[in-house]
Amino acid sequence: MTGSKGLQPSTTPFSPNVFYHNQFKAKPQWPAPGTTLAGKIAIITGSNTGLGYETALQLLDLNLSQLIIAVRSLEKGNASATRLRKLYRATIEVWDLDMRSYISIQSFDRRADTLPRIDIVILNAGVMKLAFNTIPSTGHEETLQVSYLSTILLALLLLPILEAKCVANSMSEPAHLTLVSAALTLIATFPNRSSIPLLPSFSDPKIFDGESHYRTSKLLAHFFLWKLVDIVFADNVIVNLADPAWVKGTQFTRDVKGVMKVGLKVFEMAGRMPRVGPSCFADAVVNKGRESHGCFLMSWEVHPFPALLYTPGGEVLIERVWEETLDELDFAGARQILESIKS
Repeated sequence: MTGSKGLQPSTTPFSPNVFYHNQFKAKPQWPAPGTTLAGKIAIITGSNTGLGYETALQLLDLNLSQLIIAVRSLEKGNASATRLRKLYRATIEVWDLDMRSYISIQSFDRRADTLPRIDIVILNAGVMKLAFNTIPSTGHEETLQVSYLSTILLALLLLPILEAKCVANSMSEPAHLTLVSAALTLIATFPNRSSIPLLPSFSDPKIFDGESHYRTSKLLAHFFLWKLVDIVFADNVIVNLADPAWVKGTQFTRDVKGVMKVGLKVFEMAGRMPRVGPSCFADAVVNKGRESHGCFLMSWEVHPFPALLYTPGGEVLIERVWEETLDELDFAGARQILESIKS
């Protein structure tokens, strides 16, 4: 299977062609009969509800031995864990993780290092804020903070742990790290792409557009992964992006109000069933192997990155996003982490 970077950029119109195929025609790729996750440990962020919770169900159905539910609200997380414990014999723990706080992310990472092994990490936590809001501790707009910067920080902090535990346990297959993405990255316009510096421009209320910022926050992860894949050794950790498409019954748009909320409710009727969408994540960490390293998985298949990444302008943006992200995360030793992985 050819990786996303090696594919030609798609010239098929997103609407209606790509959207229709992804939303309605693509067929789920379920784990083969007899597939087992017995003896394995998984971490899923934002797994007390919606896509994360359904993903947890699917991994537990495969006899996962231990699940870490990583959530901001311990009360809600414990309620979900109680329901799951009635259904499964696995060890299910609820850990505090506030993706709006760098301190919380670093604390979570230290706790993760105490686990005997980590086989699967699915970074599902994300937000789409339609009203402008900044995180006081970082000064960044909330969607950018949670859906991109904090997600990348957590991924970088976990990578050396995943790698070390894979080697120490002589694991028969690499660990999996999947970042939840979106098909909407294919039509992200990235209107502030020429801003210098780039990342601070997302926190300018004058140019804020909630939907556009969400698409671009997911797009930024594609830029970062383009370079990260050349550093992370796939024999130890497989890193990929996965899109669940639009799914019925999630609480992702719970903050949406007014006419847009009504419109989304109508649109939701065409969404994938709650079990089908998250199966993309189970597919990414159970069915897919080294061939998916550094790939964007959509419709249960490897898909090209958004076309912008393959252009000369995209090459410049990849470098800018990479450098500015590492500068932002310098306090956590981001560059040193990457150097340690290289060596």
